[in-house]
Amino acid sequence: MMESNQFSDLSLHEVTIGYQGQQVVKQASFHLSFGQIGCLLGPSGCGKSTLLRAIAGFEPLMSGEILLDGQLVSSAKTHQAPERRKIGMVFQDIALFPHLTVAENIAFGLGEWSKNDVQARIKHLLALVGLTDFEQRYPHSLSGGQQQRIALARALAPKPKLLLMDEPFSGLDAKLREELVPEIRNILRQEKMSALLVTHDQMEAFAMADQISIMSAGEIHQTGGSYEIYHQPATRFVASFIGHGDFLPAVVCGKDCVHSDLGEIHSGKDHGMEDKTPVDLLVRPDDILHDDDSPFQGIIISKWFRGSHFLYRVLLSSGKEVYCFASSHHNHAIGQAIGLTINLDHLVMFRRE
Repeated sequence: MMESNQFSDLSLHEVTIGYQGQQVVKQASFHLSFGQIGCLLGPSGCGKSTLLRAIAGFEPLMSGEILLDGQLVSSAKTHQAPERRKIGMVFQDIALFPHLTVAENIAFGLGEWSKNDVQARIKHLLALVGLTDFEQRYPHSLSGGQQQRIALARALAPKPKLLLMDEPFSGLDAKLREELVPEIRNILRQEKMSALLVTHDQMEAFAMADQISIMSAGEIHQTGGSYEIYHQPATRFVASFIGHGDFLPAVVCGKDCVHSDLGEIHSGKDHGMEDKTPVDLLVRPDDILHDDDSPFQGIIISKWFRGSHFLYRVLLSSGKEVYCFASSHHNHAIGQAIGLTINLDHLVMFRRE
C-alpha cells in the first residue's frame, strides 16, 4: 500500500489560459499552503473551472507556471500529463459507474494495489464517509448525498497529492448541501488532504474553505479568508459580489469619518483618505439595524422573512435604498416608516468613479 498522504502545496504564478488567442484566465496567482482547503469563487463563466482543469493538467497554459510541492507541472513550455500529477477530482455530475458496485467504484483507480490493500482501503473509506456495509450496493440505489460521499471516497482512494472539486454540491438540495459540506471538510482533514473547490455559492465557500480566491472575467481580484474578503474587500467587484450591500455616495470629513445619506459616520479607525475626498461607501444589511427609538427613519419598500430575522429594503429621504436587519418579532408592513440605527465599526469605501 502507498504511504499515507501528506499535505501538499500548490502555487500558481501569473497563469494565463486561452484559446485561439482569446484569454479566458488572465495572470492568475495564488498559493495554497500545505493542508489548506482553497476555493475559487465567482459567477458562472468567470474562468474558475478552466483554471481548475489547468491545475489538473487538462488545459495548457499560454504563460505562467503551476507548481505542485515545488515541482513545475505546467508552463508555456512544460506540461506534465494529468496521470503523473497524482491529483484527484470530484466532478459536478458525480460520474459514478452505474454498472459497478460501491466497492468496485472506489477500487477503480487502485489497479496496482494488492487485493488485501484494496479491501482495507475500501473499508477505511466507507467508514470515513459513514457508509459502512454499502460495498455491494449500486449507485442507483443511493441517495444524492450518499452518491456524493462515494464519489469523494473514489477520488481519495489512491491517496492523491491534491483533491480538486468542481461544483460537487450543485445538484444537491440546500439542506443536504448545508449538512454535507462541513462533513466533507472534516473528511479531508482526517485524510490529511489539501484540496481546491470551485463554486459560485458563497455560503458553500465560507463553510468549506480556509482560503478563497474571488474571480471575475478571468481575473483573481482577491485571495483571503472569508472574514477578510467580506469585511475588507479589495475591489468594488468583491464588495458587490460577496453578500448583500449598497454603495452610497459620501464625502470624507475626517480621518475616521465620512458624511453620507446616513449622516456623519465615525468608525474610530483611520481610513487613510484625504479630507473632502468623494467616495462610495459600502453598506451591508448588518450595518443598519431597526431601532424604534431612532429619529432617523426610512420607508420599507420590500421585505423578506428569514426565520430568525427580517431583511427589509428601505428607502431613505435622499431617494437612496439600503438593506436593514430587524428581529423576526418586528413584522412591519411595506410602506411603513421605521427607525434606523447605523452600526458601522469600520468603513469600506472606494474613491468615486
